[in-house]
Amino acid sequence: MALILTTACGRNTDDKVLRVMLGSNVVSLDTSQAVDVSSFEVINDCMEGLLQILPNGQIIPGIAESYEVSPDGKTYTFHLRDAKWSNGDPVTADDFVFAWRRHCALANMYAFIMGKGVACIKNADDVMQGADPSTLGVAAPDPKTFIVELTAPVPFFPSLMAFPSFFPINEKFYNSLEKDTYGMTPDTYLYNGAFVITSYLPGSPNIQLKKNPLYWDAENVTLEDLHYQVVGSSDNALTAFRNKSLNLVTINGNQVEYVKNDPQLEKNLTVTLRGSLSYISFNQDPKNHHAGALANVNLRLAISNSIDRESLVKNYVMNGAEATYTVVPREFGPNAETGKFFSEDQDAYKNYVGHNPDKAKEYLAAAKSELGKDKIELLFTYANDSGDMTVKVVQAIKSQVERNLPGLTITLQPVTKAEYLSKVYNDDYDITLTNWMADYNDPMGFLMLWTTESCEVAEYWSNAEYDRLINECTTGSLVANYNARWQAMHDAEKIMMQEAVIAPLYTGASAMLLSENVSGIEFYTAGLVCVYKHAVVKKLED
Repeated sequence: MALILTTACGRNTDDKVLRVMLGSNVVSLDTSQAVDVSSFEVINDCMEGLLQILPNGQIIPGIAESYEVSPDGKTYTFHLRDAKWSNGDPVTADDFVFAWRRHCALANMYAFIMGKGVACIKNADDVMQGADPSTLGVAAPDPKTFIVELTAPVPFFPSLMAFPSFFPINEKFYNSLEKDTYGMTPDTYLYNGAFVITSYLPGSPNIQLKKNPLYWDAENVTLEDLHYQVVGSSDNALTAFRNKSLNLVTINGNQVEYVKNDPQLEKNLTVTLRGSLSYISFNQDPKNHHAGALANVNLRLAISNSIDRESLVKNYVMNGAEATYTVVPREFGPNAETGKFFSEDQDAYKNYVGHNPDKAKEYLAAAKSELGKDKIELLFTYANDSGDMTVKVVQAIKSQVERNLPGLTITLQPVTKAEYLSKVYNDDYDITLTNWMADYNDPMGFLMLWTTESCEVAEYWSNAEYDRLINECTTGSLVANYNARWQAMHDAEKIMMQEAVIAPLYTGASAMLLSENVSGIEFYTAGLVCVYKHAVVKKLED
């Protein structure tokens, strides 16, 4: 069946309209429910937090015109500007209080970002465990003042304020809706950002937005319309770009090589590494029907060492991604003193992770002996609507593992992205293909995921020394000791590799085609992928 796109035929000559590809459907527009890149991108188009962040890491004002930090780094006072919701209501400090309390009280998959190890908001973890939301360390002494109390200094706290999980919600509007309808349609969502949504239904492949005339910085927003089209196939993405029905698409696989060999298309291609890691998650939950196997470290090491990561990125991903042998991806988390990236040494853990079929067989033999099993069957769950590249990678991993590990059988379980997220959240899987993009440019954006208390990733692995190291780096004595904190994070990463908590595969990359008449799109390596607030589309003549 041919892909159907708006304006699918002929040249797109619309002025001030940007048409963009999404690689998968938006799962939720609710800032307390969203967990995926597509949802966060669309939310960021039409909502704004206290602060904004530029691609170079510079923090600039958002809804807050200014802020102060206490001498001990544990209290932030934000001063809000005159901003309005799309219904004309003023954006107030109470909107942030309501949204943050609700986020913690719901205790959904992304609530962890409020608590210990990330934002460190006072009492956030207690509220997630059922404490009264009013005890959360936030206050609104007046409509224009928002105060946040932390349990420890967080060096990257200002950058978190640009992330959708910390955006406000108008409580009066929220309470006027029927239960569980917030964000389900354009009429059940309220906007304080650069755009408002005019057309959207959950699961729809088309999302249309228009400029928000009540946005406080509307005079600096050039775009009149922003249209999204979900495109799961790289072939279809390339076709959409060639016929000019989309201005920005992401491609992978053979299409990247094709574009590089086409002089007319190659000039539109940009390939950059992203602050993301694709990896295999191992469910070690004792209640899982295969936990007796996956709780065995030798089996996890066997699987990790049976995978040829170089082959994956060369033959199946093919978009500039790079094979990775660390928990923290390549070219991420630069050291403020040396300038070196955290995972610059990709051979640091070569004794534990790499492509070594002989060593993998030795690990498997040890696992079989310890488990008392000669045959092991595992279910590999993945989101089959996250693009054709995902399907190819999963199939390649199955082939490599089964070829290098006799007696281990993998059955593929393709599900929708929504089902995939539900299975991961409810520990209903054996192994999965997971992708994580950090919310801030610090190694802790990855390392904090695997503490015992983390609720984001459910490998059910626990290590007291790992917890101690991470706690020292986030709320303990090492917070203010830069070099010691850096070394402790490396020590924590080594523990993860020794125990094969995950099998890192590759650092993600974006191979994007951008129309020559489009400029001003901001591309990020952490938190968000693209921001379109300052995008400019020049008219093309027929």
